[in-house]
This record gives sequence, C-alpha cells and structure tokens, in this order.
Amino acid sequence: MVVIRMQRKGKPHQPYYRVVAIEKARGATGKPIEILGSYNPRTETQGKKVKVDQARYEYWIGVGAQPSPTVRSLVKAAFKTAAAK
Repeated sequence: MVVIRMQRKGKPHQPYYRVVAIEKARGATGKPIEILGSYNPRTETQGKKVKVDQARYEYWIGVGAQPSPTVRSLVKAAFKTAAAK
C-alpha cells in the first residue's frame, strides 16, 4: 500500500520535510517511490512553506495512495493559496 507522508530532512533544530509517496512498510528513512514536494516550517512567508507538484499529488491519490492527515491539511491549504493567486 502506498501512502503520502512527510519525511524529515535537515539538521538538528532546523527541520525540513519532503512530501513523498512511499510504501507503508518502509521505515521513516526508507527510499521513497517519488518526491512530490517539500515543507519548510521555518519559512516566514506562509505561501512559501509548502511546495507540492499538484499533478503528481492528484495522480497518486487517483491510484489509491492514502495521504497522512498532516499532509492532507498542508496540501489543502497550499492548493487553496495557489488558487487564490
């Protein structure tokens, strides 16, 4: 089963996350199938915190991938901001 979740990168006390499509059985640091975007919580501008390839995200949702609740809320906010521009 494929899930869409965040994978932590970055240095200690400087988190940076990738939004990835990955097999559910793989660990937190496992190799993802595809990197869909990124999330940088340290960025001050709200519109630049989340960057996700909308076409690839919708493709993975269409083939049955389940997003985590956190990814679902971040992507929903990012797409809403992008549509408003």
